[in-house]
Amino acid sequence: MRDLPVQPLSASNILESAKAQVRRFGEGKTNVTDVARDMGVSHAALYRFYRSKSGMMDAIVQEAMDDEGRLAERHVTAEGPPAERLAAMLLDLHRHKRARFVGDREIHDLYRRIVVERPDMIATYADRITALIARVIETAVLRGEWTVDDIGIAAGVVRDAAMVYVHPAFVAQLVTAGAPVEDMLRATVTTLARAFESGVIYGRPEESAVAAQAEV
Repeated sequence: MRDLPVQPLSASNILESAKAQVRRFGEGKTNVTDVARDMGVSHAALYRFYRSKSGMMDAIVQEAMDDEGRLAERHVTAEGPPAERLAAMLLDLHRHKRARFVGDREIHDLYRRIVVERPDMIATYADRITALIARVIETAVLRGEWTVDDIGIAAGVVRDAAMVYVHPAFVAQLVTAGAPVEDMLRATVTTLARAFESGVIYGRPEESAVAAQAEV
């Protein structure tokens, strides 16, 4: 064991080493000792940053989610019609996940496991992406390009419709099947955009009841 670390000991450097080990051996055969050995430190030193292997694996996926969030956010204030910006946002997310499935399979598999086993992390990520979608819709509404009476509901509809193109498991299935995913995604956004252009009034159950009584 070296007396000094090969590289500065930091959370980010630990994650880089952990990712390298996962890519080389797979998540199942990677442990804290492997990462410590790769960095030239004792495994006890790593516990100051990550209390367990699972915490380290979670952090790798959280880093990927944060990258995707920043990637999606670039399209919120970009120039162009809202449908184009929304399609570009979702296409970027899909391409990012597809590239991981094709060229970084071990990290993809780790991400896919976290989707199943850490619903709290996934819910936070979904809320972040949904909020970005909502900002695109809100801007379009304020500019008079789209008519939507509940931006939150509309954002949720877009998120749910796009899930098949960005969920790791679905991305794997679509890419493996050779599906024309990008054409499918563009068609989905075009359909939703046409609806928003025409006007979507979701209303509320209580409002519908009041309206019905007024008609009587």
